[in-house]
Amino acid sequence: MTSALPPSVPDTQLGLSSSEIQILRQHQQLALQNQAYAHSSSTRGRGHARTSANTSRAASAASSGNGRLVLDPGSLALLGQHFERLMAAIQNRVEQLTAQTQISTVNQSSRAGAAMAAADAEIARFHAIIRQIDELETEFDKVRHIRDIVKGFRARVEGLERKMDARGGRR
Repeated sequence: MTSALPPSVPDTQLGLSSSEIQILRQHQQLALQNQAYAHSSSTRGRGHARTSANTSRAASAASSGNGRLVLDPGSLALLGQHFERLMAAIQNRVEQLTAQTQISTVNQSSRAGAAMAAADAEIARFHAIIRQIDELETEFDKVRHIRDIVKGFRARVEGLERKMDARGGRR
């Protein structure tokens, strides 16, 4: 029985950036490890040695760090399924974050609306106070004018009283 490794291609020839190659290597290992774990759990004691051997060789080749993408159909299918699950998890998280953002935006908008309403109420109160101050200043000006008139009459009356007193003292 030959234990040939499955066909593979150097992952550096896939047209990926170094960070993408790192992600590919990491997820290829994860996919094969997860499959090996799931397979060993489901076939324990059932005697699927051929499938298990192929999976073990693929997992060994992927995890050996030789920087190759294993090209056997089973490994590629596992990697594809792994990335589909990963993409679904990312999409789910994006949707959760989008929902949280929308809730936060609505709450902030409500708070902003309440703050604007409170500010509008304070502005209206400020305008009412200024209007009352203007009315009081107008009243103050009227009272001052009346006071000046009263002072004028009082000075005239006092002047007339002095004249009368002075004329009365001559008689």
